[in-house]
Amino acid sequence: MKLAIAGLGWWGGTLVDSVEKSEGLSFVSAFTRSRSQQDQDIAAKHNLRLADSYEAMLADPEVEGVVLATPPTAHCEQIVAAAAAGKHVFCEKPFVMSKAEAERAVAAVRAAGVTLGLGYNRRFHPSWVDLKNRINSGELGTILHVECTMSGPNGLSLAKDAWRGSSAQAPCGGLFPMGVHAVDGLIDLFGDIESVFCHSFRRAVPNDNDDTTSVLFRMKSGMSAYLGTMMATAGTFRFQVYGSKAMALLGGSVHVAGQSSEHRRAGLFGSYVIQPIKGDATAHEVPMFDVNRAELEAFATAATGGAPYPVTFAQMINGVAATDAIIASSKSHKLEVVA
Repeated sequence: MKLAIAGLGWWGGTLVDSVEKSEGLSFVSAFTRSRSQQDQDIAAKHNLRLADSYEAMLADPEVEGVVLATPPTAHCEQIVAAAAAGKHVFCEKPFVMSKAEAERAVAAVRAAGVTLGLGYNRRFHPSWVDLKNRINSGELGTILHVECTMSGPNGLSLAKDAWRGSSAQAPCGGLFPMGVHAVDGLIDLFGDIESVFCHSFRRAVPNDNDDTTSVLFRMKSGMSAYLGTMMATAGTFRFQVYGSKAMALLGGSVHVAGQSSEHRRAGLFGSYVIQPIKGDATAHEVPMFDVNRAELEAFATAATGGAPYPVTFAQMINGVAATDAIIASSKSHKLEVVA
């Protein structure tokens, strides 16, 4: 499958790197507004044609699918345009800026009969899959609560024009850069989110955004959950599931500026422990695994008639509806029901 990519920043370059050894897909074209030297170097390294515009990239007859590594404010219109051009679309997270935009994007790809993939790469790691299987088998018992903490120092050094540092483009600090992974993780493991309550504020970052955000969730399945994100401290990732028979803990990292492309793709998880109510804890091996290559290959498989992409349209929309409610709660200081 031949792909084109919109956006060749540090993450766009990481996505292109991920398929270097893939037999099923390759990048052939790219569009970037800045056309910086870094963009041109990435294009030259991977032998990518640089299109003059997003529309020109879509018009390329060799391109079968489009990957969006662009700010989320642009995603809805870019998805609609790609669908109208008959191109399959893989969209990096966060998906779009509102539930209404999510519904419009989904309607466009449905009408065009093309595949839509969404970049929640942690779903594809073998340790995450193993945790999901243990939950579904009942090994952990009745799930009571989940806690996720995601932190990193990137907010201290973001450029003034970076979308991740803007409260208009990335509300609630670490929610869009990091926390949406946990929101999707809750949906993947436990179903739809029912309600949320959020505190979000700024303590240390120099830009116009929050750096400390805490969210309480109630899932429709009855359990509760907590998410904390921080953008001005050392990097960490902890995802802890508390069940009536056992507790599970996945530990790892978030993407911190300066990490290698290989680490960003394959080093998200570093520890995995199951602690039963009685007996000793068991530490499970966590393999190095390129989650970005896995998600893009799953997208290509779905686009060529194979297994459907694992993030369903309903899950995509519920995830955006949940972030809508989180943002609303941060302003109202009240519990918000997920629409």
